[in-house]
Amino acid sequence: MNKYIVDFINVSTVGLESSPVAKALAGLRANEARYFMNKYNHKFTVVPAIESKETLDYVNKILKEERDIEFVAKPLETSRFQVKNIKWTYVFYEDGLGVNILYTVDDPKKRAVGFKLSEGMEIPKELGKFKFAKQKSKLAGTIRGSYFVIKGEY
Repeated sequence: MNKYIVDFINVSTVGLESSPVAKALAGLRANEARYFMNKYNHKFTVVPAIESKETLDYVNKILKEERDIEFVAKPLETSRFQVKNIKWTYVFYEDGLGVNILYTVDDPKKRAVGFKLSEGMEIPKELGKFKFAKQKSKLAGTIRGSYFVIKGEY
């Protein structure tokens, strides 16, 4: 498996080169890496989506069953890990979208799917019903984010 530890100091587009917003998506990915290092001392590692069928199936199942969402964008990379009592799953898509799933193992009230849009990308039509809040990031410029709470068990 080709793992890549995301560097949030020297931001790189490695693995994201085919994205029309590769630099902004790399910044978004680096922003997540910085968060996990600062909060949990965890190195954020990604793998190519082509090597991540199980992770993609998990994300796609939750999106489909919870909100009937199926993205047309091509997934480029994924990340899946557990820190303390939270299972985290990420998918970074070619169009600049980052999807993350926060799944607390011992608290069904703290489970959600988050969407982050890289600077310069349009809101995907699949997410047209969502309202997005803006967040400034030194690494990623302006990130637009939204989420929904997971109701089922996965």
